[in-house]
Amino acid sequence: MEDFGYPGAARILAEKGIKLIKGDGHLQLADCDNAAPQIKVRSVADQATGRAQIYCFTTNSKSGYLKLELPRVTSLETADHPISAQLTTDGTTKTVDVAQDDFKPVGEGDIPSGAKRSTLVELRVTG
Repeated sequence: MEDFGYPGAARILAEKGIKLIKGDGHLQLADCDNAAPQIKVRSVADQATGRAQIYCFTTNSKSGYLKLELPRVTSLETADHPISAQLTTDGTTKTVDVAQDDFKPVGEGDIPSGAKRSTLVELRVTG
């Protein structure tokens, strides 16, 4: 029975500092390429954990999901697909929608809303 566990998750955590848990295969971590339409997630870089400042994802469908853990997320950016993201802050889960070809500050990057540390726990492609 398929558990939808993310392939190579332990290696990716060790090498790239992002914990990928499971998904449906339609949303994949990718090398960032400004010429390609990608979903971009920005975070506060941390050398101690290997966390980068930016992570890019590609999709091969109008729907898809990925469960993950990425602390200290600051913004979400879309290209040719809108997304929905779940973030946890102080034990509370919040859903943030980002339209196609849009950018949204979240967590520490969302200065007008209080700029609290947030962990990205789910990404969904919604169209």
